[in-house]
Amino acid sequence: MLGHGDRAYEYLRAYLPAAYNRKADIREIEPYVLCQSTHSKDSPKHGVSRIPWLSGSASWTYWAITQYILGIKPEINGLRIDPCIPSGWKSFSIRRLFRGKSLDIQIENPDGAQKGVKSIALNGEKLDDNLIPIRKMADKNEVAVLMG
Repeated sequence: MLGHGDRAYEYLRAYLPAAYNRKADIREIEPYVLCQSTHSKDSPKHGVSRIPWLSGSASWTYWAITQYILGIKPEINGLRIDPCIPSGWKSFSIRRLFRGKSLDIQIENPDGAQKGVKSIALNGEKLDDNLIPIRKMADKNEVAVLMG
């Protein structure tokens, strides 16, 4: 939300279960699972994780990645594109279904911006804002985004 894409991605990577793969024997849980809790250093079971799959963490992680890092946010009037990504990401693409419409979104970041949309085009038409209005969407859409 502050526009620090490098820091946001660093925190995300530290939070994801893969960051703990070398500790799977300590965690006593599958290395790809988000858990509700992990015992702290003051516990006799320090490092052990419990209550997998029931915490809502996986759905919240998906929400955070898609809406706050990739920046694909549904709104009442359309789909807002507002990425906050690491400066090293020069481009990425997303296919998104939105209210029955298909969007192929190509995001270019040649200058290594962490936040900010310089321009956006829907099916070749430049938009004035980073909101893609639902009324302008066809059944299949090409979206070109330039960060900066």
